[in-house]
Amino acid sequence: MQTKIYLFLFLIISGFHLSAQEQKMTDAEIASFKQDVNVVAKKIKTLTTDFVQYKHLDFLSKDIETSGKMVFKEPALLQWQYKKPYNYSITFKNGKILINDEGKKSAVDIGNSKIFARINKLIVGSVSGNMFDDKEFTISYFKLKGQNLAKFIPKDATLKKYIKQIELTFDKEESTVVQVKLLESSEDYTRIVLKNKVINAKIDDSVFTN
Repeated sequence: MQTKIYLFLFLIISGFHLSAQEQKMTDAEIASFKQDVNVVAKKIKTLTTDFVQYKHLDFLSKDIETSGKMVFKEPALLQWQYKKPYNYSITFKNGKILINDEGKKSAVDIGNSKIFARINKLIVGSVSGNMFDDKEFTISYFKLKGQNLAKFIPKDATLKKYIKQIELTFDKEESTVVQVKLLESSEDYTRIVLKNKVINAKIDDSVFTN
């Protein structure tokens, strides 16, 4: 069960290919970018977005595609609802990870796993924009056409066994995450494209019931 949960957590944190056009930010640009993201993040109370997830495996000719909806409510209520080609949801709530796999329900206490705790913090941070933690990650910043890119390399040796690098891509105008990329220890990667965002609509807590 834990192996499956790890897999889906890693699929959640997904992304965007490296671009030949990326340029490293100056210190002044980094400070401005981080400030813009944090200003926007403080305004986000709720967020709903559709997503399409692509899992790239080196031995397959075509990426595995799934899709669904993500729902976030501050400070740390988060749910990923996979709708196609199967029904599967992961909910982060009250220090627990709630799983609903085609009606089969289970729960994992985040407090029992430092890895789960770090992943939960990163996922919530990637949604809310509050993830620039130099203590947990070595972070580098780049400019793309119409976008900004932040690359995170885990400092924790255990986490690094599962995640080689995480890349968050931000819309330059909105300063919100539009894509996230997970590079695994192998050449495999996962990416999620976020679209149709709705910010600060009313969301009842019952949405996060497993």
